[in-house]
Amino acid sequence: MNADAIATLQQQVIAALGAVPDETRRLFHGRGRRWPGLEHVTVDWLQGVLLVALFREPEAAELAMLKQMLTALSQTAEWRHSQAHSLLLQHRYQLDSRTEWLLGDEVNDWLISEDGLRFKLDLGKKQNTGLFLDMRYGRRWVREQAAGKRVLNLFAYTCAFSVAALAGGAEQVVNLDMAKAALNRGRDNHRLNQQDLGQVSFLGHELFKSWSKVKKYGPYDLIIIDPPSFQKGSFALTKDYQKILRRLPDLLTAQGVVLACINDPAIGPDFLIDGMASEAPSLTFEKRLENQPEFADIDPDAGLKAMVFKHNALAAASPGA
Repeated sequence: MNADAIATLQQQVIAALGAVPDETRRLFHGRGRRWPGLEHVTVDWLQGVLLVALFREPEAAELAMLKQMLTALSQTAEWRHSQAHSLLLQHRYQLDSRTEWLLGDEVNDWLISEDGLRFKLDLGKKQNTGLFLDMRYGRRWVREQAAGKRVLNLFAYTCAFSVAALAGGAEQVVNLDMAKAALNRGRDNHRLNQQDLGQVSFLGHELFKSWSKVKKYGPYDLIIIDPPSFQKGSFALTKDYQKILRRLPDLLTAQGVVLACINDPAIGPDFLIDGMASEAPSLTFEKRLENQPEFADIDPDAGLKAMVFKHNALAAASPGA
């Protein structure tokens, strides 16, 4: 991240602030590797808060230049036009993902909106804020599909998919995540959107020890699987995803649908397509959801993989199937 790269980042962010969106968006996605020297930098617009994240430790001189440039942003006409008031620098390469408040008063909870829905974020306290911005199209798709359906949301985190499903008219949503604090934030998100918690179940359990609880609430018309790539002691994508896939036929209705996701740049879409064919052949691949333009990557297979599969139990059970 030399002086030229920092100047490029400055130009990109100033241009984005000059036409800032009404809702939360990523403004700069260096991790898509389209900007040499900035592969470890992202910039998110959190509706008045600008969050800059570093995923690799810079040299001391580089960090000083970057901070100087970011501080200078607050003096630009574009900053004033955007009505931004806070600037955060997050060191994601550190174990605690330490966050510096370069400008503005520190706040713990921050409200943002996406597609007309409201979410509460944690700023400066945790590695992730509480909403993965690259999944906006996925949440929109769930909202469009959810009317009248029973939905299972695995690795629910703060239940953003659940909020989208109820907004789309889901009959019932079951959220499972071993992090009970994240599920509590999920309850907050449902309340923010005036949604009926009587239609939502929250299971604070480890998935692989809880299949009987999950099955009790089914069968499901729609299952969402959006796991971390790695969660110490509980989930490793390359060896544990298959254990989920083979359970799907018993959890789904005869023509249920699955949205299965991977956000590991080293693993392509064939991992899910081939895995489903092997572990759950009654589910067929329908399509991969489009990724958002602000998350463009030089390798499309390195970006988010949000894959739709459809269950056809009748065809699988028929002779010769």
